[in-house]
Amino acid sequence: QVQLVESGGGLVQPGGSLRLSCVASGSIISIRDMGWYRQAPGKQRELVAVITTGGNTRYVDSVKGRFTTSRDNAKNTVYLQMNSLKPEDTAVYYCYCRIVTTSRDTYNYWGQGTLVTVSS
Repeated sequence: QVQLVESGGGLVQPGGSLRLSCVASGSIISIRDMGWYRQAPGKQRELVAVITTGGNTRYVDSVKGRFTTSRDNAKNTVYLQMNSLKPEDTAVYYCYCRIVTTSRDTYNYWGQGTLVTVSS
């Protein structure tokens, strides 16, 4: 069994910052890509940021220069630092990890989602 637990969402004013965290636990041998999706009301889920095992990152154009993703492999944790937040960043944010389990299978696992609301 593998679990991903997210934290760090909330209400913030435009221009503010939030940091999301996502911790993976359970029957894990290794974690490959880690990242974040988001889904705004009435919109499709979109990929926000990805970080590879080697630390390479990529971002959706709308967050480049404002969001930074990082990982702590020793803690099986991925972070999303969000700065200069805009109302259009309001969404439920989901972390994901591509995990090699102790049964030698590889799956994508998802966090429960955390709501980020950017509003004055």
